[in-house]
Amino acid sequence: MYTQERTAMSNLVVGGPVAVNSYDNAIVAALVENRPVMLVHAFNGGYLRPAELSEESHDKGVQLATPLDPATKEAKGHLWYVTPAGFFGQRPLYVIESAAGQVTPKPAAAGDAAAGRGDDGTPKPQRRRVTVHQDAPRSTADTVQVGLPDKVGDKWRGKNGAPEDTQLWIVTVTPWGGLTFVPITHPDAILGFKDHAVAANSEVRLTYNWGGDFTGTVINTFYPRLPSEWNVPYHHVFT
Repeated sequence: MYTQERTAMSNLVVGGPVAVNSYDNAIVAALVENRPVMLVHAFNGGYLRPAELSEESHDKGVQLATPLDPATKEAKGHLWYVTPAGFFGQRPLYVIESAAGQVTPKPAAAGDAAAGRGDDGTPKPQRRRVTVHQDAPRSTADTVQVGLPDKVGDKWRGKNGAPEDTQLWIVTVTPWGGLTFVPITHPDAILGFKDHAVAANSEVRLTYNWGGDFTGTVINTFYPRLPSEWNVPYHHVFT
């Protein structure tokens, strides 16, 4: 896994079985630089947004929106962070965090032993994560929520006792330059939509990955797009 151009990122590992090509600058930005991106659906070009944008919401899901209205843009509801979160065997894991409603913790008090440890001491923002229901995808309940790890409901907490279990995703770069998300607690499922309908305001669910591998299918793939690339046609990777 490497860029086609021999750059400083020649040994880039992005968790997928394909090489990163010149179209994938947003994938690099999301997975390596931890920059927020839009997750644009491969089928109809709609983007993912939390159903509720405020920081107080921890029990609402995710939906596919088509118009980028000013309120969503102002609240950064169209932007997501794909944040590194360890490894599953040899595969890197990530959490999907919304840029909307993030909370900046108060700076550590002077003399605090934790201040400055490992970095400049500035507390990292607390972001609401996409969390999967333990019984997904067979449950009829809302199988995806956006909330802080300690504030989502009990059935969205870690299956093995760790709050993070239900928030870890295997992120795979597909051969056509998109991303497929596989929850670690449900390796036979991928991020999809209620009733398999990919329409405006569709509710995000988990759907069975009938392909049986981590590449998923094109209609359950999302193209990461930097905010400045919103006007770039999402299908340009095919040309």
